[in-house]
Amino acid sequence: MHTSTVAPSQPTPRRSAPALLDSLLEAAGDAVFRVTLGGQVRAASRRASGLGGVELDGRPLVSLVHDVDQPSLRNALVAAGASGEPSIVEARFRCGERDVWFELRIAMIASGDDAPLLVVGRDMSAQHATEERLRHMATHDALTELPNRVLLSDRIRMVIANARRSGQGFAVATIGLDGFKKVNDGLGHGVGDAVLRMAAGRLRRTLRDSDTLARVGGDEFVAVLPGTASEAQIKLVTGRLMAALQSPFEIDGHTIYLAGSIGVAIYPEHAEDEVRLVTLADTAMSRAKETGRARTVTYSPRDQGPPEHDISLEAAMFNAVREGEFQLYYQPIVDARNRTIEGFETLMRWKHPTLGMVPPGRFIPIAETNGLINLLGAWALKAACMQVRQFEEVAGRELYISVNISPRQFRNDKFLAVLDDALALSGTPGRQLVLEITEGTLMVDPLHAESVLARMAERGARIAIDDFGTGYSSLAYLKRFPISVLKVDRAFVKDLPQAAKDAAICGAVLDLARHLDLSVVAEGVETEEQLAFLDNLGCQYIQGYLTGKPMPAHVALAALKEDLYTELLPADIRTGKR
Repeated sequence: MHTSTVAPSQPTPRRSAPALLDSLLEAAGDAVFRVTLGGQVRAASRRASGLGGVELDGRPLVSLVHDVDQPSLRNALVAAGASGEPSIVEARFRCGERDVWFELRIAMIASGDDAPLLVVGRDMSAQHATEERLRHMATHDALTELPNRVLLSDRIRMVIANARRSGQGFAVATIGLDGFKKVNDGLGHGVGDAVLRMAAGRLRRTLRDSDTLARVGGDEFVAVLPGTASEAQIKLVTGRLMAALQSPFEIDGHTIYLAGSIGVAIYPEHAEDEVRLVTLADTAMSRAKETGRARTVTYSPRDQGPPEHDISLEAAMFNAVREGEFQLYYQPIVDARNRTIEGFETLMRWKHPTLGMVPPGRFIPIAETNGLINLLGAWALKAACMQVRQFEEVAGRELYISVNISPRQFRNDKFLAVLDDALALSGTPGRQLVLEITEGTLMVDPLHAESVLARMAERGARIAIDDFGTGYSSLAYLKRFPISVLKVDRAFVKDLPQAAKDAAICGAVLDLARHLDLSVVAEGVETEEQLAFLDNLGCQYIQGYLTGKPMPAHVALAALKEDLYTELLPADIRTGKR
């Protein structure tokens, strides 16, 4: 038998671990590097080689990443080499004109080799892009791409920190679009959104790069103006902002005209934290809208509403309603010629058991904000209508009662029902009731105002414009609305007869009223000279400390019982102290 001999096969040479890794690097999809303990690259996968755009062999790995990330990568390499334990770090590699995020896992794989560290990088760019989008969404307004309230607070805190170091003040301005509600209601939210985006762009282009413009909701924007604190600087910037909004908006074939009301608060003069600055700027902006719109108002304490007061005062108000602490005072409205009392204005007062008399300027704005004004206003209207019947019985003649209606009351859907109840329960004819409304209340929504005023007039009630001359003072609304009485604000009376401009304004108002068949009441009359001057101008009625301060009902009744001309009333009645 022939036996063949087969030569034994030769064993395949065993490759070293580093050599095997080198071959694996070529097939890897991740960015993989072999690195020396000193951090130099000795080998890299194709994915890794494309990151640096240069020859990698011998280059420090840290030189391939963003400067900010180099210290953390260097520390991770040292830690892995010294301990033999894996390290993980994130770093941005320079890749042309953009940075690419990688998560780098560093491990010791061959302690005796020239390049014992293996660095495997997983591309995290998509994840970081998603996180960045989420961060942007959390800090920016989706419609306009402007910063939102969250980012606005951060920016203001940064500006405050800089201002403290530099000693320079700055301004925060709240900007509201006048007339925007009409756009949404009349042309739809699509056009409204387009207006907001266009307005945002105009305002942003008006400001400096160092300024911040945020949209904080609805049609309101907030601008943070570092280094802008003087009256002249604020006037210049806000003038530009208002001018940017006054150009017509051309959208989908519609030509839309808007304006802006701006409120300003100044650091550190008005507040030293971001929440208060924005709140006070918003308060000033509301004041700008109430007193004429299309204007700038810088915050002052007299504009302050509820934010000035703590929660305890608000809680005390609700308790005051339950305990009957609110009272009605009555200030005489007097015939300027014969000085007889023709009626009374009803004024609300709060006598707190420990604080004493709380000024209306403190509690009325709070009630207006929390809705309590509707309850207080309804009570005051009914009580005043009941009281005028008692006044009449004592005087033996017909008198009228004048009641202030707040903006929130006027806009309340139940207001007319409350009015009907007050007239029905008291039996007071509508002609004996005068309802005082400010100019700003009428102009917030003229269509609604026109409807409500017409129904008030149908009930016989007369409409008085309170503080006339301090708001719109527009001939258009005097013609449009069923107004019967103008009340000249005390600001135009206090310096009479010496102030020539005030005298001219009062004369013009009285002349206008005569031609429109309107009655006029001059408020704040405190001297005989003022009374004589107004009487000579033909002013029918006056109201002020000269003829009587606001007084409780029993003191007002005493004044009527005297049945004397007001100039002969005892001093304790005129001052409301009886």
